[in-house]
Amino acid sequence: MAGINKQKIVESVPQRGFFGHPKGLFTLFFTEFWERFSYYGMRAILAFYMYYEVSEGGLGLDEGLALSIMSIYGALVYMSGVIGGWFADRLIGTSRAIFYGGVLIMLGHIALAIPGSLSMFFVSMVLIVLGTGLLKPNVSSVVGDLYAEEDNRRDSGFSIFYMGINLGALISPLITGALAEESFHLGFGAAAVGMFLGLLMFVLTKKKNLGIAGTYVPNPLTKAEKSKYLRIIGLVVIIIGIFLAILIPNGLFTIDTFINLVGVFGIVIPTIYFVTMYRSPKTTAVERSRLIAYIPLFIAAAMFWAIQEQGSTILALYADKRTNLEFAGFTISPAWFQSLNPLFIIIFAPVFAWMWIKLGKYQPSIPKKFSFGLLFAGLSFLVILIPGYFVGSDALVSPLWLVLSYFVVVLGELCLSPVGLSATTKLAPAAFSAQTMSVWFLASAAAQAVNAQLVKFYSPESETMYFGVIGGIAIILSIILFTISPFIQKLMKGVK
Repeated sequence: MAGINKQKIVESVPQRGFFGHPKGLFTLFFTEFWERFSYYGMRAILAFYMYYEVSEGGLGLDEGLALSIMSIYGALVYMSGVIGGWFADRLIGTSRAIFYGGVLIMLGHIALAIPGSLSMFFVSMVLIVLGTGLLKPNVSSVVGDLYAEEDNRRDSGFSIFYMGINLGALISPLITGALAEESFHLGFGAAAVGMFLGLLMFVLTKKKNLGIAGTYVPNPLTKAEKSKYLRIIGLVVIIIGIFLAILIPNGLFTIDTFINLVGVFGIVIPTIYFVTMYRSPKTTAVERSRLIAYIPLFIAAAMFWAIQEQGSTILALYADKRTNLEFAGFTISPAWFQSLNPLFIIIFAPVFAWMWIKLGKYQPSIPKKFSFGLLFAGLSFLVILIPGYFVGSDALVSPLWLVLSYFVVVLGELCLSPVGLSATTKLAPAAFSAQTMSVWFLASAAAQAVNAQLVKFYSPESETMYFGVIGGIAIILSIILFTISPFIQKLMKGVK
């Protein structure tokens, strides 16, 4: 990063050209739009593909196992951001990480589009996990590079960027859900096309719109470090290969074992990251204080995503098995409910972006916004337990209950998610900018690693207790976070 600092990066980017924001936001907006189109289109039908019978075009897995795998898939997608952030910060820079990640994601969706077996599913899983880890955190990190630290447009810019994410997420379940009625593999093929278009958009516009943002390596490895890490990686691969060669044939390493192992990693990895960044000599005293302030925000985010991410697991199953899909003369695909979350975000994201700008210095602090997000997440689960409580576990419920639940959690998401992205870029130590963004996504990884265990406790008979306990815990945590928010704000050392 010699000779390059944040101010030079900002100066290299055209600062007007996309709704009053830097021109580079256009490139990143549409790159992420197509990447999220591919990911959420695949995710909308993936659980159904796993637990539908082979005669229906699925893999025929047990429902509980399918939902656990779905959660672990999500955990690994976000956990791999650690790898992507490290590669960007220390080896290849964010721009190349975005491109290589997009290529892997596209290949993963192509693998799913080819009619095959469970083995082909796991091949696609590995490709998409690694690709998303390279692309996802680094796109968001470059968004932060477009703005000077004191630029008041930052939160608004992240809200606009977040709307791009949700445009892709809105359209894709409608398309893949409809195609899946004919064949799941047609739906997965549409996801592959979406990622190709995202790559095309990025390559054609990055030079003109992004300046030098993403082209540098902020904390490059020395020659000695490269040799050291190459030896470590090689040794780890060999050890893992030997263990798997012994354990798998003897039935000692199963899917359940893997799910439990990822659950442990979901907690351990972010802990290691916080300790490593805090103790690094490259982290200043002010940055250490900001990292301490970031910890309760991380915990709050993990609790929030533990609820929100069940839209593709428990609520997907709820839509498929517990909801009356005949409404107003139309037959609803259960995959279409997953378009509700992005639909509401698209409608209300501009309202929240305008509101933060309008309030200016009077807007709630970052910790208070997080507490509001948790509160709405908890309420969304209390909403969805109501119909089952009154009609029982055997009757189908009105789809409007799902609509209301998705709406309430979106209010929380708009308080927490774009604000969290922005806060991460502000609180990140300079030497760990991309990796700190990876830590933000580890909140989702931790949440889904926990969800892989939680979904095992769900059934129509236990749903009132299931939704009530999880929703109640979220509300209690929101009250605690709101209470201690002045202390957290003090630790942020001027970040607002």
